[in-house]
Amino acid sequence: MKAVPAARHGVPVACVNLATVDLGVPFDKLTAALQKCYDRHFLPVWGYPLKLYNTRKPKPTDWQLVYMDDADKAGDLGYHNLTKNGQPVSKVFVKTSLDQGELVSVTACHELFEMAIDPLANLWAQGPHDTEYAYEMCDPVEEDTFLVDGIPMSNFLHPSWFEPIKHPPGTKFDHLGSLKKPFSMTRDGYAIIKKNGKIWELFASGRKERRFAKEQRVGHRSEHRKPDGLLIAQKKRRPGRL
Repeated sequence: MKAVPAARHGVPVACVNLATVDLGVPFDKLTAALQKCYDRHFLPVWGYPLKLYNTRKPKPTDWQLVYMDDADKAGDLGYHNLTKNGQPVSKVFVKTSLDQGELVSVTACHELFEMAIDPLANLWAQGPHDTEYAYEMCDPVEEDTFLVDGIPMSNFLHPSWFEPIKHPPGTKFDHLGSLKKPFSMTRDGYAIIKKNGKIWELFASGRKERRFAKEQRVGHRSEHRKPDGLLIAQKKRRPGRL
């Protein structure tokens, strides 16, 4: 029998639970829901298969989705934006998420989607006004959720969101159909943008900016987009007003 290429099964993603606090959903159930959500909703849009599995010892060649208490724990364990074997890793800070009133399942889904399309957090799309937008799948529709087997999952962008062209009527720019044009955001969304050599967060509302300012961002994958030496600024700007 001819062997099936490994890529057809998807890139293996080792899910590792190192958190000491409750995830809010049984670990096995959460991983199953994430896989179902990915296969049913995300994969048909983006076309990049992943295969999740729970383990305590990831294979050196596999990507990782790691649950831990907070960024301090990540530092203690040596987790950064890549594993020690040079593979992509997404970190879900369970205690930090819960302290900020976020659901662990939504955070995990958010991180999984974004790692899938931009595993190194280094891709940008050219938008209007000589502005580049980070390939972050969930930030512009952050806090919008839908259910998979009763478990909340994160809304996500479609490829059309990153295309600065006029799209035909009925084009979807996100999974839930909340957005009507490229580079737009829901009220609780934000985008990471780059212009004139500077990177900053573009907020859809003052409410989101205030909430964002209270968040613990250390260790978040988006922080890796801010290289040393670049001026980092956080500015409240309305969409389209660059």
